[in-house]
Amino acid sequence: MKKVGIFSGSFNPVHIGHLALANWLCEYGDMDEVWFLVTPQNPLKETGALMDYRQRVEWVKKAAAGYPKFRVSDFESTLPLPSYTIRTLRALRASFPDCLFHLIVGADNWENMTQWKDVQELLAEFPLRIYPRRGYDPEVPARLEQVRRVDAPLLEISSSFIREALGQGKDIRFFLPEPLRNDIHQLRKMI
Repeated sequence: MKKVGIFSGSFNPVHIGHLALANWLCEYGDMDEVWFLVTPQNPLKETGALMDYRQRVEWVKKAAAGYPKFRVSDFESTLPLPSYTIRTLRALRASFPDCLFHLIVGADNWENMTQWKDVQELLAEFPLRIYPRRGYDPEVPARLEQVRRVDAPLLEISSSFIREALGQGKDIRFFLPEPLRNDIHQLRKMI
């Protein structure tokens, strides 16, 4: 059975930190592939700051192109809103029975997971990988055998940092995947 990491997020916009983590999980971790699952709407975040969904999907596709272990999906756009992770993972499992899906989350999301829909069922049904973030020290209870920390290099880059820097007119081309560097002016307009 193929081990697939589900890297779900707004990718508002995608940046090199997203790609580096996914690459590390494939090359040094235990994932056969990482699927970038672009979320139309996170029920725990405001939608006003989101760039256009189709544009976000296209940028992630451009960023991930050429690496055979990455796949970009708009699967959640076919599901009812709001996008609940448990619903999405169950639908993926039903649609791709040859895959064992592992959810990839940042340590900040791990600390907020009690707010997620049906979190106990999610933790019982799907393996979870936690990426550490500065300021968060995720503790995983021993009883949660399917939950593991990822020891990938820490990259403190966030989509909010990218948006703020673009809004301030900063030249941040090296924080963006190379295929998106020509789209900086378009990104700036969308902020």
